[in-house]
This record gives sequence, structure tokens and C-alpha cells, in this order.
Amino acid sequence: MLDLGTGTGVLPRNMYRFGAKFVGTDASINQISEARDMSQANGMDIEYIVSAAEEIDFPESSFDVITACQCFMYFDKNIVLPRIHKLLKVDGHFCILWMAWLPDEDEIANASEQLILKFNPSWTGAGMKRSKQNIPEWSKSLFEEANSIVYDVKVPFTRENWHGRMKACRGIGASSLSIEEIEEFERQHIKLLSEMPETFDILHYVTILDLQKRSYPIL
Repeated sequence: MLDLGTGTGVLPRNMYRFGAKFVGTDASINQISEARDMSQANGMDIEYIVSAAEEIDFPESSFDVITACQCFMYFDKNIVLPRIHKLLKVDGHFCILWMAWLPDEDEIANASEQLILKFNPSWTGAGMKRSKQNIPEWSKSLFEEANSIVYDVKVPFTRENWHGRMKACRGIGASSLSIEEIEEFERQHIKLLSEMPETFDILHYVTILDLQKRSYPIL
């Protein structure tokens, strides 16, 4: 199995007990360094490579499964999809995974989102709703849909963990906010969370689109 955009290796580390041989790639050397350290600390034989998804280089038909979790939207699909198709074995699978909190159904997630929007009204990541992934038109020439599922999961957080998650989201951490604006957001968000329990669950939905390689691409 090859995990693209692996980050700190969350997916291969959590799937390791099922027995596959994992390779994780990510463009960030710092993320890969963390992935290696955590995997080694837990006695996990996982190979990690610093590489952008568009530059992955393995022999043809190397993998049974390729995954992309929380990252596929950032890839250049015109480059990545043919590479994935080439790297998969006959009848191999490409799985696109996505998870998001549900602000319309979770009070704490909603309160945090509203505060982010106060500081960054143009943020487009707010208001996520539960939805099933469908196979995009631009991938149908190379893949066919094998399965698509959606399910809910309650993710446990502490106040500190959730605050860190909000700081890291694109509405704050990857935005054009000034240092002063980010500091003020933090101050107000910490105050907001002080009124919440020390630990809590945030309702998320998970969606997985399982695509199977076409042996003969449709031209």
C-alpha cells in the first residue's frame, strides 16, 4: 500500500496491524521526519519517502492499493491520476478518504467556526455537510467506482487539542491573517473553550471513495 500525502503517517500507522507493507510519501521533510520517528518508536516497519504526489517514482504495478487522505484536492490531477493508474497492479484500488466535522450538528464545532469566520469571512472551509463522494468525470477514463461509503465518528478532543486543530485549519493557519489577528483569535478562542468541558467529542463524518483501476483505459 502507498499512502500519498501521508503527513505524520497517521493512516499507515493506524492500519499497520492489518498486515500490509506500507510506503508513505509527503512533500514535507518535517512531516516525514515525524512519521519515521513515531513509527520507529512503535516498532513499525513503514517506509517513508519525501516526495510530492506529482513526483512519485516507483516501478510500474508496484502497489495493490494507493490511498490519499485529506489531501487529494491539492494534487495536480492531470499528473497524479495517470501515475496512480500506472503504479497500481491489475485490478488495484485507489481510495480517496475525507473527514470533516459537522458544524450544523455539533455545538462546539459551530462556535469555533463562527469565531474563525469573524476573523476570516472569506474562509471557504466552513459549513461542511455530510455527503457521499461520487466518481469525478475526469477520472472515469482510468478508474471505475468499486464502492463509496459515508459514516459518522465522534472524535475525542481536549480543549488544548481542539484549539490546536482550529489554529491549524486553513481559515487561520494557512490564511492571510496578520500575526496580531491570529493572536487575537487565539485569545478569544481559548476564552470560548474555557466555558466547555475539559474533554469532549466532535462529531465528524468520514467518506471513502474506492476506485478500481481499469485494465484498459477509455480513450
